[in-house]
Amino acid sequence: MEQRARRILTTHTGSLPRPKELIALMMDEQAGRLRDRSALDDLVRSSVAEVVKKQAATGLDIINDGEQGRVDYTVYIKDRLTGFEGESLPPTAVGSEEFPELAALLSQFASPFQIRPACTGPVTWKDWPAVEADLENLKAATKGVQAEEVFMTSPSPGQIARFLRNRYYPNDKAYLYALADVMKRQYHAIVNAGFLLQLDCPDLAISRTTLFAHLTLEEFRKVVEMHVEALNYAVADIPADRLRMHVCWGSTTGPHHRDVPLRDIVDILLKARPSGLAFPGANPRHEHEWKIWKEVKLPEGKVIIPGVIDSTSNFVEHPELVADRIVRYADGLGRTNMIAGVDCGFGTFAGRVQVDSKIVWLKLQSLVEGARMASEALW
Repeated sequence: MEQRARRILTTHTGSLPRPKELIALMMDEQAGRLRDRSALDDLVRSSVAEVVKKQAATGLDIINDGEQGRVDYTVYIKDRLTGFEGESLPPTAVGSEEFPELAALLSQFASPFQIRPACTGPVTWKDWPAVEADLENLKAATKGVQAEEVFMTSPSPGQIARFLRNRYYPNDKAYLYALADVMKRQYHAIVNAGFLLQLDCPDLAISRTTLFAHLTLEEFRKVVEMHVEALNYAVADIPADRLRMHVCWGSTTGPHHRDVPLRDIVDILLKARPSGLAFPGANPRHEHEWKIWKEVKLPEGKVIIPGVIDSTSNFVEHPELVADRIVRYADGLGRTNMIAGVDCGFGTFAGRVQVDSKIVWLKLQSLVEGARMASEALW
């Protein structure tokens, strides 16, 4: 992927608010209460069409399906693959013990979809038609819609392993590569359908505190390297410019005071094949990290997609602030080496609401307006 226009392009991270009636049908399906599957399919189809229109109307350049048909960005895979049963221990939420009052507050925003099975057998495809339905819904929704690009998200092998813990394969590496071999099919299908593939890789950053807090930094870096190697293996046959990846420290409003600094892992992240690297750059814990791009050399063909909008706050960023954030990155890297994005998804888990749905679209409008202002300053 590349910055082709003589302006700063805009995008977001993937998930967008879902209609309440869609969430209700999803809950019925997950609980085994859904009698009429066609009603859910029809509502997913119309929700994708609507969210695509809203993105285009807002002025976003690189758009997607808003993940409308998925209960979340990772665990939905359990319904499409064999080998998952029982329940995994969820990754430990940072602050749950250290800050019990905050933990109690955040529990009010928990998603109703909490089932995370473990891997207890061989991983293979069992519901490939669900992937085909995703692709067809997005194709139909974007027909005749003006956009620079259309993307679709998919979890990386490492991210799946983070949520759906291994109890079958002999070791973590074997599990990662088994997932990579299976997920290749979905990755290729997305690109072959004409879409950009966004690989969601929060595991490369957030797992420092949720799974690997007991490791030294050097030991954790080796884990990140293994995850990136498995990711590269899975997309080895896909052109790098049809790939982007999203790395983050979680979409919750926790303290984030133990997050691994971007500086400590950025060299490994840049070894990943995707040409686009999306990461949070607007929240109070990581906004300052724009400075590292004055020192880090961006490999040929790479672009960064920093978040210039915070996805956890109901504040609507002023477009001038958005423009300032964009210009900082552009001054360090060059205006053609970046796309303006959002820190994380606004609906990473269906039913978990942190930002009012109407405010989500106001924030995205500020993103578009801020990018316009930054473009005028940079060109």
